[in-house]
Amino acid sequence: MKNKLYIKNMVCSRCITAVEDIFGELDIEVSAIQLGEVSTLFEINEQQKIRLEKELVKRGFELLEGNKSKLIGQIKSMVVNQIHHKSEKFKFNFSTLLSEKLNHEYTSLSKLFSSVEGITIERFILKQKIEKVKELLFYNQLTLSEIAFRMNYSSTAHLSNQFKKEIGMTPSEFKKIREPSHLSLDSL
Repeated sequence: MKNKLYIKNMVCSRCITAVEDIFGELDIEVSAIQLGEVSTLFEINEQQKIRLEKELVKRGFELLEGNKSKLIGQIKSMVVNQIHHKSEKFKFNFSTLLSEKLNHEYTSLSKLFSSVEGITIERFILKQKIEKVKELLFYNQLTLSEIAFRMNYSSTAHLSNQFKKEIGMTPSEFKKIREPSHLSLDSL
């Protein structure tokens, strides 16, 4: 019997590998693994669950339980995946994407997220977008106009204004410093 487990702080391909290793070490057979979610071939017993939780915490992850925690984990995983792991420009509205994929009204998802996380989904999305912009600026492979287009900003001015409000400097100033403060995704 398949079982889905939701795991907090899975934000990159290395996280997937780390979680996959944990399941392997504990001899829990996995049928599928993706950001924030693991499907096991069989239901895990209480002893396995306790060991799993312990090993996940050791490596900076957390097993999410309860529908509210699972929903929040899924929201975060979907946002991170769309912003950080898709190379094409996103041509969708996050509220529509989240409500369609999670089968909930966006207003209820938004209220739940805000009440538990202390920030709105929109603010979380903005923080993720700014981190991606910082990364793209740091590697200096795209112009600011190309970054604005890729990140779905209406103009470079709009991107620059949001960047300055969030970081305290313009993208040009940020590019000039060689050791920018780049946060890990799970700390956002």
